[in-house]
Amino acid sequence: MKIYRLLSVVIALSMSVFVLRAQDQGPQTPEQKEKQLLEFVDKEVQRLSNLLDLEYWQEFYVDSTLTHDYRALTEEMEQMQTAKVENPDLYQSVQDKWMQQIDNTYKKYFSKEQWSKYWKTGGRRAQEARDKRNKKKK
Repeated sequence: MKIYRLLSVVIALSMSVFVLRAQDQGPQTPEQKEKQLLEFVDKEVQRLSNLLDLEYWQEFYVDSTLTHDYRALTEEMEQMQTAKVENPDLYQSVQDKWMQQIDNTYKKYFSKEQWSKYWKTGGRRAQEARDKRNKKKK
């Protein structure tokens, strides 16, 4: 069980690193951004497939969800950066919104057993962190 906790922490950090790396590397070509995104999505699909024993159609939906939602997340972050938004809480809020969207989509396509395992291996902790940040805002 400790390995699953460790994996969930690593994934959460890698998601944050993905977004931060896109911001910190300076100007990237659209091709570099796309390649980086697709590599991240591929790794995450493979991780979830191995962890949850996903069926082929579920892998397709996870891939589609992550590709769409991470593109949207990245685009929204870039718009904020272009607008020179400096408040880190706003960036976190955007990331939380898209992570919540991903979880909501996963819940539709995972079986009860898969969702339970996903929830136990990091999903619940991520949700609790989002809820805690949301309470602070209010």
